[in-house]
Amino acid sequence: MAFVPLLDVLDAEQRRSLLAAARVRRFGRQEILFHEDDPADSLHVLTRGRVAVQVRSDLGVAVTVDVVGVGDILGELALLTPNARRAATAIALEPTETMVVTAAQFGALRAEHSEIERMLVALLVERTRRQSARLVEALTVSAPRRVLRRLVELCEVYAPGQNEALIPLTQDHLAGLAGTTRETVNRTLRQEADRGTVVLGRGRMTVRNRADLASRAN
Repeated sequence: MAFVPLLDVLDAEQRRSLLAAARVRRFGRQEILFHEDDPADSLHVLTRGRVAVQVRSDLGVAVTVDVVGVGDILGELALLTPNARRAATAIALEPTETMVVTAAQFGALRAEHSEIERMLVALLVERTRRQSARLVEALTVSAPRRVLRRLVELCEVYAPGQNEALIPLTQDHLAGLAGTTRETVNRTLRQEADRGTVVLGRGRMTVRNRADLASRAN
């Protein structure tokens, strides 16, 4: 199984017990893992595929706020509060497999293993730091540069460590991630296409030179 922080903090016997109790779920492309405002009754550990995290705007428009892949965890923070609801919708971007841990199983793990609590604190700190950085970025960094930064991050999601990456996402996805309009994304990507760093396709984009892209994003 791919590296999963939740499993990594457990010893071999604890890991076997969790895997035996967890339920494997498989989702097709565009299938919903859970909806925003659903009861938060479980968490998902991604073992295959990639998932878009979306929230609804006041106008009812779905906005992509994150894209996660193998090893990431979805829905665990909502389980920290009794009777919590899902804060976002999770949609499989491709055939995806998750390991589902119920609220009861998760509570038992937290009670028995202090390592789980430490991992959750570290995860919460990292997510808070990332959200704060995004807020500052929205106030101080131009929209085109934010588009480039999100594109560089997506390269790591789809092709870790590689200078080229096929990213099968739409410009609407990228607009949500960058906190800007689709028109700005389209204009920025066309400029990069003219430079030869990006190739545009229907529902996808291919980064040809991640290093060059990153140099202008920072």
